[in-house]
Amino acid sequence: MSVAKSETSPQKITTRTVVDMKSKGEKISMITAYDFTMARIVDHAGIDIILVGDSASNVMAGHETTLPITLDQMIYHTSCVVRGVDRALVVADLPFMSYQVTIKEALISAGRMMKEAGAHAIKLEGGTFVADTVKRIVDAGIPVMGHLGLTPQSIYKFGTYKVRAKEEAEAAQLIEDAKKLQEAGCFAIVLEKIPADLAAKVTKELNIPTIGIGAGGSCDGQVLVVHDMLGLTKDFKPRFIRRYLNLFEEMSGAVTNYVNDVKSGDFPSKDEQYN
Repeated sequence: MSVAKSETSPQKITTRTVVDMKSKGEKISMITAYDFTMARIVDHAGIDIILVGDSASNVMAGHETTLPITLDQMIYHTSCVVRGVDRALVVADLPFMSYQVTIKEALISAGRMMKEAGAHAIKLEGGTFVADTVKRIVDAGIPVMGHLGLTPQSIYKFGTYKVRAKEEAEAAQLIEDAKKLQEAGCFAIVLEKIPADLAAKVTKELNIPTIGIGAGGSCDGQVLVVHDMLGLTKDFKPRFIRRYLNLFEEMSGAVTNYVNDVKSGDFPSKDEQYN
């Protein structure tokens, strides 16, 4: 017996929705979240895609890179996010070394992310060399988002977080990689920290959406780490971030006021206690 959907229920975003948004010229909004509470907030605000990024390694666990976070930890964060979402598409990163060794291992990792965490899709980094892996995962019924340009899981290979694909050969390879990922079945591709004109060219040549981060305004959508966008991070200040709040200062001030009120005896007041 099917249950009728309430007229007030939010329209779920799916991978098909995202692809259709490109064809309609509607920009796609994506942001990270790593826990139930933040997921509830950004979903309620109308975000299209929530990325449970391996950036949790940085902003949640305090690691210098994304490499240390494990598949089990990513499954935990993703399951927390999924429970907080009514509308948004939830995409989860497969972490470093959970998909690079063999296609079989990649398929198992992706399957665990879907079955145990409830993710709606997975994301992995790399171009032509992961195309066969992407195809096998997609063939198993698991949607895949690609990631090109600056790929943080390969930071020790690159040795720098500088803009990628500025040279002609690397730019040509990125375009080829994007086409290979599309052929393999990716429903969208993140383009990170590449020249804006290159991102515009890739976006024009693909039928699937591009989601930019530090890749200019011609991409079909944009993504930011929520901690950066809300100003929870203080010292990380790359050019591509727009801070919509300064929560580091506001929250620090609120905690300072709480400490002072406790120490002075002002909190709790008579109205904040039981008789």
